[in-house]
Amino acid sequence: MARKPRIEYEGAFFHVITRGNQKQKIFRNIPDFQKYLTLLANYKQRYHFQLYGFVLMENHIHLLVQICETPLSKILQGINQSYTMYFNRTYRTVGHLFQGRYKAILCDRDRYLLVLLKYIHHNPLRARLGKTLAMYQWSSHRAYLAGTDTLGLVDTEPILRMFSEHKGRARKYYEAFMNDGISVEKEDIYAIIDQRLLGDEKFIEHVTQKYEGEIRKERKKKEYTLSQMATAIEKICHITLEDLRSWSRRPEVLRGRRVISLTAREYAYTGGEIAAYLKKDPAAVTGYLRQGADLKEEVDKVVKDIERAKIKLNL
Repeated sequence: MARKPRIEYEGAFFHVITRGNQKQKIFRNIPDFQKYLTLLANYKQRYHFQLYGFVLMENHIHLLVQICETPLSKILQGINQSYTMYFNRTYRTVGHLFQGRYKAILCDRDRYLLVLLKYIHHNPLRARLGKTLAMYQWSSHRAYLAGTDTLGLVDTEPILRMFSEHKGRARKYYEAFMNDGISVEKEDIYAIIDQRLLGDEKFIEHVTQKYEGEIRKERKKKEYTLSQMATAIEKICHITLEDLRSWSRRPEVLRGRRVISLTAREYAYTGGEIAAYLKKDPAAVTGYLRQGADLKEEVDKVVKDIERAKIKLNL
């Protein structure tokens, strides 16, 4: 599959992931970590991007970057090439250090900034590299806790102000947020649209206004459960889950089975998963999917009802 072009514009906010080639270590010793951070600081001063968070692991890197005028591609190319030259010179190696193309997910900053920061700061804990976040020194966590950032790398102010205008209280609230025991699931962070974006419909519309290329608005994989779909269908089609699972051949029941099958397929459920939920033969579900070309309006109604229910729950 051809790689999709980067979506870049002034003010765009990215979750960047860079990995070692063939999962090799990109940081072998303490000076390696220090060298990468120095390069990151130098390029930040040169290109004036904002860095809200980072974590350096042995074989991969996470960055939360908001660009200004300079494209992200130019920033990362400079950093990665400079560090690769240092690494090859230091360890007398040749060739590529980083794995092909780095991953850059364009994110809705207002909605995902705190969640992403929590996710990347917890990387060392998930890898069992310390009992507390503060024990790991190669992340931006300490800069938020005590302002210890001699390189001037991390733009902590925007995030701390989300917690309090008083800096001392903001740091305490930030620490409580990081240690509240509520984990951020990988599926939430990588539930991306069009392989490049993380955000809701409103965010996609905002990006579309700034980007001339095509953005495919496919559904996020298994974003909603089959039970949520069945509940929405009960409201819209007046068909209960018991009806959907029954032997009934009434036209409205058959239509309901087609609607839930089509909706589930848009969210990447397999025919087998749909059949198991409806307690039907997989061949029957194949038939529902084949016969449902005229039901797009009903599918959209189901999705909108689920989204409304989710918003009410969050409120």
